[in-house]
Amino acid sequence: MAGNIQRRPDGKWRARYRDSNHREHAQHFSRKRDAERWLASQEVAIARGEWVDPTLSKITVGEWLPRWLALQVQLKPTTMVRYEVALRRQILPRWQLVPLARITHSDLSSWVHELSEEGLAPATVRYAHRVLSLALTAAVRDGRLIRNVAEGVPLPRVVAKPKRFLTHDQVHALAEACAPYQTLIKVLAYAGLRWGELVALTTRRVDLKRRRIEVVEAITEVHGRVIVGTTKTHQRRSVPIPRFLADELAAQLARKAPADLVFTAPEGGVLRNTNFRPRFFDPAAEKAGLGGLTPHELRHTAASLAVAAGANVKAVQQMLGHASAAMTLDVFAGLFADDLDGVADQLDRAYTRLNADQMRTTRRPSQANQGVLPFENSPEQAAG
Repeated sequence: MAGNIQRRPDGKWRARYRDSNHREHAQHFSRKRDAERWLASQEVAIARGEWVDPTLSKITVGEWLPRWLALQVQLKPTTMVRYEVALRRQILPRWQLVPLARITHSDLSSWVHELSEEGLAPATVRYAHRVLSLALTAAVRDGRLIRNVAEGVPLPRVVAKPKRFLTHDQVHALAEACAPYQTLIKVLAYAGLRWGELVALTTRRVDLKRRRIEVVEAITEVHGRVIVGTTKTHQRRSVPIPRFLADELAAQLARKAPADLVFTAPEGGVLRNTNFRPRFFDPAAEKAGLGGLTPHELRHTAASLAVAAGANVKAVQQMLGHASAAMTLDVFAGLFADDLDGVADQLDRAYTRLNADQMRTTRRPSQANQGVLPFENSPEQAAG
């Protein structure tokens, strides 16, 4: 980098240099010492690979975020909507006119604190911070910032709500109260499908002979529009169903074509959760003494009933379609707590058997009836 410092007619010192693209960058200072320090800092940044074009970092948050969001082609439609909501409600009101280069770590910490003080839920605050952090990471990769100043910002803790698990009797009562959607309730409670996966399920995806449901598609609603896409994890999975549920599904699928939806709205078409909840599910939950229950909690119930039936964490992960067994443990760790007592009991039994075997093999047959241990001296040996 070739740089120089010159004094201008107005008495100020002009420091300038050219970058790798031969573009000139300059600043003016009242003191020569300040100009020398600035020029040296640019040289050091270039040598360390930390230099960014100052013209690129002048772009404002309001200009950068929409541009960044438009390129996130990997996002599912519902996730894209959530990002847009975070931008509109939490991020842009505070940062829209601020250049990327002017955002500091302490400013972001204050912003997170202000959102929390406004009464926003911790999960909402964390989500807004995450979206902005992702956009700043993209700015770093684009050569607009040296580092992501959103990293390490203190965030409010999210206190997980206690999960609600139904018993077999409660599932039966809820299903009976939710007529004519008894079978739908049981599929949620025993197969653990997400709502979008359930309402996208077609007849061809149900194998009654193998007693399997192939989960391939999912339906989401975006601004009132139904969109058919992949599952949440973009992976298909095979979910086992108990025999009694296979028999009920056989009746549900009677006279349906392979491409027909298994569960539909009363008037036909896609069964929307926004209509199903107030018309069928919520009244049924109240009638069964389960007020406040949500359809998604039946997914929790499916995990609970599977674990109670002896399923291990890997089986539950595959049934629910979690990305990893670690995620399943994070969500449902409490369901596997009883296994710890079982492991301790098995270790105790194994240790007890080992001690018993050692005692039998180390005692001499001739001494066993006399109660003499193998390494003790007999009276005759002691006398000799």
